[in-house]
Amino acid sequence: MKAWILGAASMVVFASVAHAQETEFRAITNDVDIGYVKVDRDGDRITVETDIKQNGRGPTTNEVIVLGEDGIPVSWNVGGTTTFGSTIDEYYRIEDGRAVWMDAAGGGSADTPAYYVTMNGSGMLLSELLVNDEDMAMPVLPGGTARLEAIESYTFDGEGGPVETTTYALSGLSSAPSYVTLDADGRYFASASPGFAMVRKGYEDAQTRLRERAADYSAQRLSGLQEKYARTFEGPVRITNVHVFDSIRKTRGEMVDVVMAGDRIALIEPNGSTPSEGETVIDGAGGTLVPGMYEMHGHVGQESALSNILTGVTSIRDVGNRNDVLDTLIERIEKGEIAGPRITRSGFIEGKSEFSSRTGKLVDSKEAAIEAVRWYGARGFWGIKLYNSMRADWNAAAIEEAHRLGMKVHGHVPAFATADEMIAAGYDEITHANQAMLGWVIEKDEDTRTLFRFTAMKRFPALSIDEGPVAATLDEMAAKGVAHDPTLVIHELGLGAENGKIRPGFEEIYPNMPSESQRAMKQELFGTSGPEERAEYVAAYEFIKDVLTAMHERGIMLVPGTDMGGGYNYHRELQLFEELGMSREEVLARATIDMARYLGQEEDLGSIEKGKYADFFLVDGDPTADLKDLKKISMVAKGGAIYFPAEVQPEFGITPFTGVPTILSE
Repeated sequence: MKAWILGAASMVVFASVAHAQETEFRAITNDVDIGYVKVDRDGDRITVETDIKQNGRGPTTNEVIVLGEDGIPVSWNVGGTTTFGSTIDEYYRIEDGRAVWMDAAGGGSADTPAYYVTMNGSGMLLSELLVNDEDMAMPVLPGGTARLEAIESYTFDGEGGPVETTTYALSGLSSAPSYVTLDADGRYFASASPGFAMVRKGYEDAQTRLRERAADYSAQRLSGLQEKYARTFEGPVRITNVHVFDSIRKTRGEMVDVVMAGDRIALIEPNGSTPSEGETVIDGAGGTLVPGMYEMHGHVGQESALSNILTGVTSIRDVGNRNDVLDTLIERIEKGEIAGPRITRSGFIEGKSEFSSRTGKLVDSKEAAIEAVRWYGARGFWGIKLYNSMRADWNAAAIEEAHRLGMKVHGHVPAFATADEMIAAGYDEITHANQAMLGWVIEKDEDTRTLFRFTAMKRFPALSIDEGPVAATLDEMAAKGVAHDPTLVIHELGLGAENGKIRPGFEEIYPNMPSESQRAMKQELFGTSGPEERAEYVAAYEFIKDVLTAMHERGIMLVPGTDMGGGYNYHRELQLFEELGMSREEVLARATIDMARYLGQEEDLGSIEKGKYADFFLVDGDPTADLKDLKKISMVAKGGAIYFPAEVQPEFGITPFTGVPTILSE
C-alpha cells in the first residue's frame, strides 16, 4: 500500500505553460516512465490532462484554468480521480470580488483573490509567476506565502537542442521545500524528488541528474538543521526527575536519574543523586523517559528520517526502497550529517509485470528470485519482502533460499494466491491486513494488483471470525508462529476517512499542523459512490479490527508499522493497538523491546538499561495513562545526539506540543 504515488500529480504543481501552446511532460520513477501531464493553452484558457500509474494505481485528472489579466487564475476546475480512486470535484472562482473554492477538505473563501493552490490539480503557473516577481514571493490561498529561491544552473541536451535551466527551491506550500527547474525563458522544465521526476518530453534523460541533485539539496538543508539543532555535550548528560518506562516489566517506575555517556546509557541512579564533575543536567520535570520506538513498515526518505526522530521513532525497518538511495541515506545518518533512525533493511523483490512496483529488485523467473535473495543476503539484509507480481512458485523458491541463509521472509500475497498458501510456503510474517484477509473473499481469477485489493474489502463483513476460513488461517498462523504487520492506521484512513472531516484520531494533532497538512487530514483516501458504500467500508474496517483482536488473543505477534511515513501516524497506530485489547503498557512494550527482540537487537536496544544505546525520548506526561501523551515529546536522544523537538518543529511549520526542558547545569 505504498503512498509514494500520492504526490505524483502534485510534483507538477509548478508546471508553467505561459509561453507554450502544447507541452507534454513525462513522469518517471526509478528510471521507468509511468505516465504524463499534457498541457494545452489557447489564449487565457489552459487545459491539463494527467494520467500517471504505478503499482496498479495513480491519479487521472482533467483541469480547465482561466487566467486573469495579471496571469493569476480567476477560474479553476479539476475533475477525475485520485491515486486510490476517490472522485475529484474541485473548483476555484471569483464571485463578487471574493475568492471562493471547494476542495476535498471542505473549501473556503477569502475577501482578497490570490493564487490558489489546488489539492488535486497541477497547480500551474506558480513558479513562473514567482520567478517574475521582484522578491519571488507571493501570498497564496488557502493560506501562507509561496517563495522561490534560485539554487543552481545547468544545461540539458535533448530532442529540441540544449536548454539552459535554473533549479529553484519552492517553499511555503508544505513542511519541506520542493524543487522546480525552469528554462532560460522562465518556463517550467522539470521538478524532481530523490525518487520521482516530471520532465519535459524529449529531455527524459535529465531525470537522473535532477533526482540526484534533489537528494543533495534536501540533504544540505537537513544537514543545516542537524548542525543547528543536534546537541552534543563534552561530558555525560544526566536526565534527572524522570520516570522510566520499563519495557521489560511493562511498568512506569518511580523517579530516577538516567545518565548517558556518548551514545550509551552509563548509569541509572536514585533521583537527585549528586552529578559527577563535568556532567550536563537536564530536568525531566516529572515526565516519562521511554525507549526509542520501532516503525516496522517504513519506506524511509531524508525528510521522514528527521520527522521520525522528533516523534520518538529511533529505529525503522525499511521494507522497500531504491537500494542505492537507501545506501546513501544510511551513510549520511551514520556519519551524523543528518538526523535519522537506525535502519534495518528488508530486501524488496517484485515480479515484472505491468503492475510492478518499481523499487528494489525486479525479477522474471524463479532463478532470478533466488539470485535476488542471495544479493540481499550477501549484504547483510535482515530479510526479504515479496510483492504483488511475484508468482507463488517463485515465492516458494525465494523463501527456501532466504531461510537457508538465515533471513526472514515477509510480504504481500502474490496475485492469484492466498495467505494460506504463503503460510504453507514458509512466510514468517504477512504484510497488511487486507493482504492477509483477501484470500477469504476473492475468486482465483480476481487480480489483486489493481485497486480491487482495496474495494474487495467490502466483502469482509459477510465472514465469520470464529469458524470457516478465517478461523483456519488464524489457527495456522498461531501454530506456525507467523507474525502480522497490519498497518492498521492506513486501513483506518482508507476505509473510514471522509472528505471535509478531520481523520479519525488526529483531532488533537490537527491544530498544530501546517495548512497543507491540515488540508490533507480532511481528504478521504478511497473513493465511494455515497453513504451506503462508505458504510460498507466502515463495516469492513470494524471486521478487520475484530480479526486483529482475535489474532492478539491467539498470541499472534502484531507488528506496529504504518506504510505512511511513521511519525504521528505511528503514534496513531499504537493507539489503535490499544483498541485491539492491549494495555497501554503492552503497546509501549510492543513498540520497543518486543520489536528489538523480533529483529534480534535486544542486546543494544528496546529498553532503558545500563550499557544499552541511549536511544530514548522524554514525554511531558504519562503515556501509560494516555497514549496521546506521546505527541508531547520534549527531548529525544539517539546516537549520542540530543534533540529538542520544540526547537525543530517550527522549521516544518508545526506548532510545538510542549516546551524545551530546562538545562540545570552545562
